[in-house]
Amino acid sequence: MSRIAEEMVVTPDVVDPARLRSAVARAREFGVVLPTFSELASPPTHNLDRIDPDEPRSENLWRVNWYNGPDRRKRADVPAHIVLPETLTGVKAPIVVLLGCRFPMIGAHKVLPAYAGLAQRLATGRFDPAEHKAIWPSTGNYCRGGVAISRILGCRGVAVLPEGMSRERFDWLERWVADPADIIRTPGTESNVKEIYDKCAELERDETNVILNQFAAFSNYMAHYVCTGAACERVFSHLQPDTGERRLAAFVSATGSGGTLAAGDYLKARYGTKIAAVEALECPTMLENGYGEHNIQGIGDKHIPLIQNVMNMDVVIAVSDRASDRLNLLFGSDIGRDYLVKRRKLDPTLVASFAEIGLSGLANIVASIKLAKHFDLGANDLVMTVATDSAAMYGSERESYSARHYPGGFDEVNAGEVFAGALEAIADDHTLELTHQGRKRIFNLGYYTWVEQQGVRFDGFEKRKDQSFWRGLIDTIPAWDRLIESFNAQAGVAENAARKSARA
Repeated sequence: MSRIAEEMVVTPDVVDPARLRSAVARAREFGVVLPTFSELASPPTHNLDRIDPDEPRSENLWRVNWYNGPDRRKRADVPAHIVLPETLTGVKAPIVVLLGCRFPMIGAHKVLPAYAGLAQRLATGRFDPAEHKAIWPSTGNYCRGGVAISRILGCRGVAVLPEGMSRERFDWLERWVADPADIIRTPGTESNVKEIYDKCAELERDETNVILNQFAAFSNYMAHYVCTGAACERVFSHLQPDTGERRLAAFVSATGSGGTLAAGDYLKARYGTKIAAVEALECPTMLENGYGEHNIQGIGDKHIPLIQNVMNMDVVIAVSDRASDRLNLLFGSDIGRDYLVKRRKLDPTLVASFAEIGLSGLANIVASIKLAKHFDLGANDLVMTVATDSAAMYGSERESYSARHYPGGFDEVNAGEVFAGALEAIADDHTLELTHQGRKRIFNLGYYTWVEQQGVRFDGFEKRKDQSFWRGLIDTIPAWDRLIESFNAQAGVAENAARKSARA
């Protein structure tokens, strides 16, 4: 039986005082103060201007939040976002894109759930940095976040990801891992999550390997609920006119590990917001119980994550990777940007801002347009979505796509064709409003992965149908905060720094 099955939910209880003492000693040695969940959601002000956001420094844990400015050094009052106008989207409803590329070290918001998962284990004595290795299964960004957090916390991190992911992911990992052997390439590409699980099952035979599986770690759900949900709410409040007439109509996010969708649960509880889950048309798992390969990197498919709150979803939308690949070329090339500014008269600042949106973010935008058209949303109906990472992660993918489809070069005519085909022609096809029966169908798909393959107890799997299970997770956050505060107090790093400052 896998350790996922043995301990489906990590509870805020110390289970091994000896390992806790070892983790506290390592935190003291590395000068680490762990932020609480509440501090990640509403970060205190720290003067970090002189700290490089891309260095493995303990101070960068205080940047693992949505409130980093454009230079990623200073704190922003409102999370970074872009508002897409009707001239670009063709719909009256404003589409707001939160920018995950402002997060430290990896330039993607996946560092948030990576931190949350390891912090929980450190604070409960479930992970000893002197004894254990942290294994981070992922399709790219989460394992990078895990490696970064591991290095800061003084432990060894191992990335497990498909060999077909973008070259930029592997370039980053090669700079950050302690040993090249700590990058494990599994067969396939974005949809080959099962192969990642198989490798983790093999690694798990060594008891010093601790698997931090984002698809099954409820810390992922909790971090996005309290942090990404609150960030969306802050942006919505910022954009709300004095009349208060605008409503937060929908939250749209690719499934991925299921974590980011937790922000939709947060917003639905407060605003009645619809939750739309996005997947690749080439691998329509939720839409059609289907399968296949695709290139919307960051949204691994062919299974339903354990932490995906399926019974609270409202809509499923499938987007073709052809749309995201073409838009990556349109917004990422000089020819494309010139066309958008000169021929389409789009704001040059808006066009330039797409450098902060990667492939899954582009897919989320397409899905948001589909949703707005499906529900006939108007100017007062705001749609919120997320760009996990930036276009910087996909330069090689853009070059490859251009070479395959435009061997003679990408010109202005081609740019016009892409704009017409990938933006103007968007319709509400492959959009499914979920009934209770539809939700149950998708929920049941998870049985084969988690009960049959991964050994999760049937009763544990089933209780996720009830929203009280998910509310119970969120209700534990104050206890987690207290446990992390206790960990910090035992390490004494903050107190020692305060005393030194007072003497100076």
